[in-house]
Parts: sequence; C-alpha cells; structure tokens
Amino acid sequence: MTPLKITTYNIHKGMSPLNRHVRVNEIAHALEMQAPDLLFLQEVQGKNLLRSLRHEGWPVQAQHHYLARRLDHKVVYGLNAAYEHGHHGNAVLTRHPIIEWCNRDLSVSRFESRGLLHCMLLPRGWNRPVAALCAHLNLLARDRRKQYTDLLHYIEAAIAPETPIILAGDFNDWQGEASERLQQAGLQEVFLTHRGHYAQSFPARLPVLPLDRIYVRGLRVLSADVLRGPPWSRLSDHLPLTASLLPA
Repeated sequence: MTPLKITTYNIHKGMSPLNRHVRVNEIAHALEMQAPDLLFLQEVQGKNLLRSLRHEGWPVQAQHHYLARRLDHKVVYGLNAAYEHGHHGNAVLTRHPIIEWCNRDLSVSRFESRGLLHCMLLPRGWNRPVAALCAHLNLLARDRRKQYTDLLHYIEAAIAPETPIILAGDFNDWQGEASERLQQAGLQEVFLTHRGHYAQSFPARLPVLPLDRIYVRGLRVLSADVLRGPPWSRLSDHLPLTASLLPA
C-alpha cells in the first residue's frame, strides 16, 4: 500500500499573520511543493466581499475552490460562520475519491461558530475507506469540553469501530486535555505517539503553543513533521503539520 501523506493547516482566511497581505497564491504554491494526498484546512474564506474590494490579488473563486484547482484535488467545504459580507469554514482537499461527506455544527456558544467536516474517502490501493474529520474548536476550555463530548458521541454513532479515522485541525488546546478525552474513542495524537511531544505550531513566527493536532485510529504513523521557517512563517498565523500514514 502507498502511504497517505496528510497536512492540516489553519490558513487564517488566506491572510498574512497580521492581516496586512493576501497570501492565498503563496499558500497554494507552498502546498503544491509539499504534494499532500489529503488536506485538512481551517479558516477557509468561502466569501469576503470587503476583502475582495480592499486587496489586490484576492481570488475571484472561493478559497477552497481556488486551492483545489491549483493542487488538482477534489474538495468539500463546510460552512461554519456566515455574516453579512461573507462566510468561512473548514475544507477537505484530496486526490483520492470522496465517497460521501457531511458537515456537523459544533457550536456551543453564540460567540463562536465551529464545525466538524466529515468525509469518507478511499485511498487508492487501500482495502477500506478512511474517515477524515476536519475540526476547529473553541477558544475557551469549558466550551471545548462540551465539543469533546459531542465529538465522542458523533464518532460512536456515525463511524464503524473498524473504520480508520483521521481527526485533524485547530484544537485551540495547549494543555493536552483533548488527548485525554479522545482516547475514549481510541484516538491517539500523531506527534505524541511518534515524537513523544506535541507539535508547536502557533504563532507561526515563533511557535510555542501546540494548538494544531492530528489524531488517528487504526492507522500507523510513519512520519510526523511541522513545516517551519520560510515561507510558512509569513503565510498564516499557524504552521502546518504533516504526517505519513498506513493502515495499522
């Protein structure tokens, strides 16, 4: 079997860390160089009329469609937050066939609109589908605890026990509480398993907080890396995480 190369990345709505410059084209180029098989993206701008008027170089297409076209990937988009001038959410991009997908609302407060994008895909050469879950959780710990419970209930109800799972995204969790809770569903954090510590991914210019995570079940970790330094340090306020996986 061919390993599945995955990347999770909070793209900060396609803007530089301080929101001064549009970085969508550079993000697309940097991801092209990595050639991932499967991408979990958070803070993907589906539409923003204000920024499209203010910034030259703002793509005419929605960011998920623009990136999918550049990488020659299939794409699904889960809208999380809608407002008068646009909307943003999570996206999953992949070179493999997508069997089915759905977007689940994970919002637990009126101040933050969050979601879980669930895709079932079949990597070429593999003998069973994989559940790819892209998540972006709340900033407050008490809110995230409710979301962990919702995640666990959803996984138990919607995903068969023998189905391999990749759950990746921005967990906003710097204390490791997510890992303790998600163990109940058999999920293990890739960097903690492979390297013995979480990946520091935020802020991109001087990463000290392990906000971004990759959790897996029924999969073997071959490698796990943080994409540091240029150009990544100026493309978003987060750094991307990558991993190479095979069935366990």
